[in-house]
Amino acid sequence: MEKKGLFVLLLAFFLLGYASADDPMNATFETQSIHTETSVVVYGTFSNEASIVWQQSSGALDDNTYLSASERQATMSYSESTNANNGYVEYNKVADLDTGNQVVNQNNFKSVRQLDFVSFNDAYGSVISSESLALDGASMGSPASDRILCPFGASSGDTIPAYCNIVEMGSSFSGTSVSMTTIASERHVAAKADVPVAMDYSISLAGQGTASAYYRMHLQSARGDSLNKSMDIMGSEKTTASGTIQSFEKTMSYGSGVRRY
Repeated sequence: MEKKGLFVLLLAFFLLGYASADDPMNATFETQSIHTETSVVVYGTFSNEASIVWQQSSGALDDNTYLSASERQATMSYSESTNANNGYVEYNKVADLDTGNQVVNQNNFKSVRQLDFVSFNDAYGSVISSESLALDGASMGSPASDRILCPFGASSGDTIPAYCNIVEMGSSFSGTSVSMTTIASERHVAAKADVPVAMDYSISLAGQGTASAYYRMHLQSARGDSLNKSMDIMGSEKTTASGTIQSFEKTMSYGSGVRRY
């Protein structure tokens, strides 16, 4: 059985005072980075759990229900859970988180994961693994005069309109054998709005069991300095294969910015 999927969503709006797109967060004065490398080879049982929630505002994070004037806010979350028992396991993972300003060919977060599992025939071995990456951004709208580096982007009177966008991508597998690779990455922090917000996820596997990969999204935006909604997009897609899976591949990409290629 073979299931292959490709999803690409690219939102490109020329900033002329009436179109909208994600405006990335600018980095805080102090930035942080975290790097992890994991490599395990074992006969028996194995588990790995990972979770990240990162919230950032162009102003101040507080308990107020609503964003303040000209404030924009973003939340990134990532989770992974892998549990294997009664089998042979090879697991390798490299993950990086960097809160600094990024450019178009860099990421704030990236995870590359490889998993091989074969169950013991007489021990009913199995593996269950899931992964999810989400990005949630919202803005009340903000002046574009100090956010656009490109001299052809916007005049001093232009506004980056209000928006409220959320995108999630991920995958899961359960079964008795698998050879799997996943790559998850995102960018939402940049010095200027010229750098688009981006998210990418891909999975490639073969094995015995059930595999699935999906995206969910809800994108909303206004025009100019209005808070009246001018665009509303909802979408989702899920690909599932069960049995002897010879090939399962899915690639998903999201991009949103006031200037792109």
